Amino acid sequence: MFNPFKTLGDIKSMRDSAMQMQKALAAEQIVVERDGVKVVMSGDQKIQELVIDGVPDDRIKEVIAEALKKSQEIAAKKLTEMSGGIQGLLGGAK
Repeated sequence: MFNPFKTLGDIKSMRDSAMQMQKALAAEQIVVERDGVKVVMSGDQKIQELVIDGVPDDRIKEVIAEALKKSQEIAAKKLTEMSGGIQGLLGGAK
């Protein structure tokens, strides 16, 4: 027998796990330095610092951050389309 409350509990558990993973990723820090360019990025792909030849460059940092955000939005949309979203989960669980 289909139990909608169990399905909702499973979805909440998955969401909680995803949020914990997101916090853990945000706490990570990646630093790459090469040829006078330094990039500091968090594990959740947010650019924290961009320095070129010892000079911070916020313009490039902001453009790269916007491009990353747009690519993540596209990836999330495609993933939702592939999985059928939450409706697909609820409709398929019987």
